[in-house]
Amino acid sequence: MAKHNAIIFGGVNTCARALAAYLVPSDGESLVENLRIVDKYSVSPPTTYLGAEFKQVLEKPNVTYRQANLTVASTVATCFDPPEGQEPYSYVFDLTGEVQWDRPEAVQINNTLRMARHVGLEAAKRGVTAYVRIMPPFYECKDKGAHDEKDDPKPDGVIGTWWHETMRTLGAIEGLNLVILRKALVYGPYIDYGPIMSSISMAAVYGYLKQPVKGLWSPGKHPMHTVHVEDVAGAFWACAEWIASVGGRAKADELAGEEIPFHNDKSKVSEISEMVPPDRKVVAPFFNVEDDGQLAMVDIATRVAKAFGTSFEFFNFMVNTMAKFKLEDVVEDINEAHVSAWTTMITEANPPVPNTHFSAYTDIYNLKKHVIAFKADKLKRLTGWKPKHPELTEDEVRDLIAKLKAEGSWPNNDS
Repeated sequence: MAKHNAIIFGGVNTCARALAAYLVPSDGESLVENLRIVDKYSVSPPTTYLGAEFKQVLEKPNVTYRQANLTVASTVATCFDPPEGQEPYSYVFDLTGEVQWDRPEAVQINNTLRMARHVGLEAAKRGVTAYVRIMPPFYECKDKGAHDEKDDPKPDGVIGTWWHETMRTLGAIEGLNLVILRKALVYGPYIDYGPIMSSISMAAVYGYLKQPVKGLWSPGKHPMHTVHVEDVAGAFWACAEWIASVGGRAKADELAGEEIPFHNDKSKVSEISEMVPPDRKVVAPFFNVEDDGQLAMVDIATRVAKAFGTSFEFFNFMVNTMAKFKLEDVVEDINEAHVSAWTTMITEANPPVPNTHFSAYTDIYNLKKHVIAFKADKLKRLTGWKPKHPELTEDEVRDLIAKLKAEGSWPNNDS
């Protein structure tokens, strides 16, 4: 049976590197015939962190990389043109979108909504077999239990609002064989963003200082569900294969379609032509992906701390109370201690790694109280996906740190 040709749009700074390695592994057979990766970054010379594994993928004869501005519709269209003699691209993985939480609304509209719409419209025009779109966990989940795909948690802030709006926009494109995949908090080798990686960096500092890791939001019983980046990649593939097997969007909507409610300012509709009117019902195949751990914040913090030979405890009542009202001041104090210790760690490491892009600096978003809880039962039931990394453990943390040390991007301070 012939293999599909695939394109990954965007996400080189998030999950695209792991997805590429899943589709075209360094050892073993490729799942796709040819893979094209398209993003704004340069890979030679690199203008973003690539990681050792992705560099190997880029050297494969059936992998090509194209640097492109995906905010331009005509540029997006040319990215779908296969090389002469090659079959068209039939699997599209859409990881585009702005993931920096502090970007203004205009940037989110342009770099998330419009960019994805360009890709989605062109994919529908080309009649691609599968179009799988990522959705980060930019929602305000409940403190207890977990949300299935029918639940309607509120999008978190400007970033959540426009990522959610993008799902509606893609869902409304006629003829697009869309599947939406909403992930939990991601971690794993070469992941360098998000609350989990931030907590790992901070725990490394406390372990180096031989002090307990300090955390906010006591008692920390709220869920912070996770997923390994390799399992996100596996879920992307499972979704593509699933919609291809059921024969396209109509049947996929019947089997897995969920209504995507309107969560925006209605006055924006007249200003932004790409938005779908609030009274239009939008339905699209929709899956959650997370591991089986269903861990609470305190469980994650404790395991991460143990991986660095230390323990976890909460800041005192005064600090916790202050954080609820003025998190900016707490962040400054925390960073003052972390950043100086990290500087010592990278300069005194064996060998030194002064140019690593990893850092113990954290920001307000990563220190916020994140409640993330999604059920992945539907994904397992309909696609057969299951996690190869059932939950975040001390060993998982040690494994990803070992890989970073091996590539020379993480300080080795072992005496």
